[in-house]
Amino acid sequence: MASKLTELQVKNAKARTEKYTMAAGGGLTLLVMPDGSKYWRLRYRIGGRPRMISLGRPYPVTTLKQALAQAAEFRALLDQGIDPADQRRIEKLTEHQRVANTFGEAADAWHAFRSKAWDKKTSQQARIYLDKDILPKLRSRPLDRISPPELGALVSGIERRGALDVAKKARQWLKAIFSYARASGWTTADPARDLAAIASPGPRVRNYAHLAQDELPGFLHALDVYDGSQLVKACARLALWTANRPGVTRTVRWCEVDLEAGLWTIEKDRDGMKRGYFHLTPLPTQAVDLLREIKGITGNFEHVFIGRNDPRIPLSDGAVAGMLKRIGYHKKQTMHGFRHLISTALNDKGYEPDWVERQLAHGDPDKIRGTYNKAAYLEPRRKMMQEWADYLDLIARSAEVIPIRHKAI
Repeated sequence: MASKLTELQVKNAKARTEKYTMAAGGGLTLLVMPDGSKYWRLRYRIGGRPRMISLGRPYPVTTLKQALAQAAEFRALLDQGIDPADQRRIEKLTEHQRVANTFGEAADAWHAFRSKAWDKKTSQQARIYLDKDILPKLRSRPLDRISPPELGALVSGIERRGALDVAKKARQWLKAIFSYARASGWTTADPARDLAAIASPGPRVRNYAHLAQDELPGFLHALDVYDGSQLVKACARLALWTANRPGVTRTVRWCEVDLEAGLWTIEKDRDGMKRGYFHLTPLPTQAVDLLREIKGITGNFEHVFIGRNDPRIPLSDGAVAGMLKRIGYHKKQTMHGFRHLISTALNDKGYEPDWVERQLAHGDPDKIRGTYNKAAYLEPRRKMMQEWADYLDLIARSAEVIPIRHKAI
C-alpha cells in the first residue's frame, strides 16, 4: 500500500503544543509528541471493535519503510482473524518464560529424570559433580543467555586443575542438560554442541602391569614358595582364580561366600564394585578348598582377608602389591593386571567372549540381551574358570607353559 507520507515529511514533522498524528495510509499513523518524539501506531478493527497497536521503536530508530513493513505483517495477521495485540502478548509471555528458565532449574530436572534409571551411587556422584563443578557458575543463568565460550571457559577451568575425567563428564552432562531443556521447550539454544572440539587430549590409557602367559610358571613358583603372610598369598590366588576386581577381592566378606554351592555373590551397589553392578562369581574347587582352610582362621570376623593390625577391617590396599614386590614382580604384575592376564588367556583359548566379559563383570547384568538374568552364563563360566584353575595347577607343577584345553560346553 502506497504511503501518504514521505520519509522527508516524517523527518521534518515539528513538535506542537499538543500532540498530533500524521496518516501514512492503511491505518498507519505517526504520533508526534510535544517534546518532538515520534511514535508509530496502527489503527485497526477486529470483531467490530476499534483497536490500536504501537509499531517498533520511536522514529528515527524505526523508519517509515520499516513501519510500513511491520504494519503489513500485522494486517496479514488480521486477514487470518488474529489480533496483533494478542499475538504480541503471547510472544512476550513465551520470551519471558524462556528467559526465566535458568540452567539450575534445567539441571535439577534433568538429574531427577535421569536418576530414575541410574543406581544410587551413580546418581549421588552426578549430583556431587553438578554441585561442585557446574552449578556454582551456571545455576542462575537463563538458558538462552549461556554462550558456547562461557561453557568452554568452565570446562577448561576444570581441565587446568588436572581433572580430565571430571571435565569429560562435565561436557557430556552439559550437552545432555541442554538436550533435555530443548526437548522440554525451555530453550532452543545448543551452546554445548561443540565442546568436544576444544577438549584437552586425555592421558594415555593406563595399562596395568601384567605378565605374558609364558611367564606364568615362574610367577606361580615364586608365589608358592613365598613364606610371608598366608592371607596375602591367598588373596592373590583368589584374584587369579576369579578375575574379580582388586578392591572387591581383598574386601570379600564371609557372608558373600557359599562354599557348599561354590559361589561368591556380590550384591548390587557393593563398595569396591565398579558402577555397583550385581555379580555372581563361580568358585573353582581350588578356591573353595583354600577358603575352607582360611575360615578356621578368620571365620569369626566379617572379612575373609583381615587387616594385619586390626581384624575388624579388611586387608590393606597395598598388601598384595608389597608381596608382589618382595617376590620379584614389582612393576611386572599387579592385582588389577591379573584381570588383563586372565582375559587375554581365556580369549586366546577360544572361550565365548560373552562368558569372559561376564566373568570380568563388564557391563550391567540387568541389561544383558535386554533381560534380567542374575545367573548370566553361570554354568559355562563355572566350567571355564575350573579349567583355568586346573591349568594354573598344571603349569605350576610342570614349570612350563602347556596349552590350556578348552573343553566343549
